[in-house]
Amino acid sequence: MPCPSSCTSRPRRTCASLALACAGACFFATTVVHAEPSKLPPEVGYNYDEIETGRVAAKNGADRALGSSVSALFQNPANMATSRVYHAAALLQIWPEASRQSYGVGAVDSVGSSSRIAGGLGATWSRQDPDGVDRTSSDLRFAFAYPLSDKLFVGAGGRFMWLSENGAGPLGPSYASSGLDGDKILKNFAFDLGLTLRPGGGLSLALVGNNLNGSDSGYQPLTLGGGIGFARDKFGIEGDLVADLATWDKTKMRAMLGSEVLLGDHAVVRGGYRFDDGAKSHSASLGLGYIDKVFSADLGVRRILAGDAATAVVLTFTYHVESTGLTPTPNETW
Repeated sequence: MPCPSSCTSRPRRTCASLALACAGACFFATTVVHAEPSKLPPEVGYNYDEIETGRVAAKNGADRALGSSVSALFQNPANMATSRVYHAAALLQIWPEASRQSYGVGAVDSVGSSSRIAGGLGATWSRQDPDGVDRTSSDLRFAFAYPLSDKLFVGAGGRFMWLSENGAGPLGPSYASSGLDGDKILKNFAFDLGLTLRPGGGLSLALVGNNLNGSDSGYQPLTLGGGIGFARDKFGIEGDLVADLATWDKTKMRAMLGSEVLLGDHAVVRGGYRFDDGAKSHSASLGLGYIDKVFSADLGVRRILAGDAATAVVLTFTYHVESTGLTPTPNETW
């Protein structure tokens, strides 16, 4: 950056300011550190367009049957109607090896409607590998759920996505492997359906379809999945199975197992395992949670142990709006 060569017609204070500005600009221009492009395949850090809360990440994705609150908004919309809550949440996802960061908010209300309809809304912004593929996405989701009975719940949701990819692909800057610089390569709407059955005794069964309008790309992959969970007192365990029909050259399965234990009245410990047949990876997860009447906080960490090594750290903070007394009580709605 060239600096002005003449200060003869300027006041001394102005010249001094210009000199400092030039020195600062030259310093920062020569000391900016650029990270190396991620060595991971993009689909690993992208995580199949799955937005995870701290609870979901801690259970390694196995939360389709027992999930609730904001986690249900992103995983199985039917579960929004299984509990009486009005929750607002903020979430953060960091994938160090994939150079990905995501910031999101979400809210679920199942107490404000006299017709017993639960509703949810969420928005997430992500950026992945800015010095490599440079993928940026905005994900907007909404969902509704209704209890057909005290044991059967149904939900539907929609998701808008805007995604750009401005970096070089594996073949370098080419039309074959790069995105469209300055333009969106995906502007799409997709919808989800969920069904949850809780027959009693702590058992929960779920079926979920994501991106059911036939997305044929890995940006919004068509997936069909389900889960079987059991929860009793302070313990819960669940197993999920998901078929991915779009990300890979043929249908691939993901199998997940997760559990959680409530210690005392506030602390929660969670753990999980996942096998991803598409990425040929095995991963383990751990997490901690704190639950209070007014708020809850959840941290989940997942690590791929076999396959392309990657770590995901997810933090969620949830405010329980119903605790303020500003929302209707259960007797006023149901």
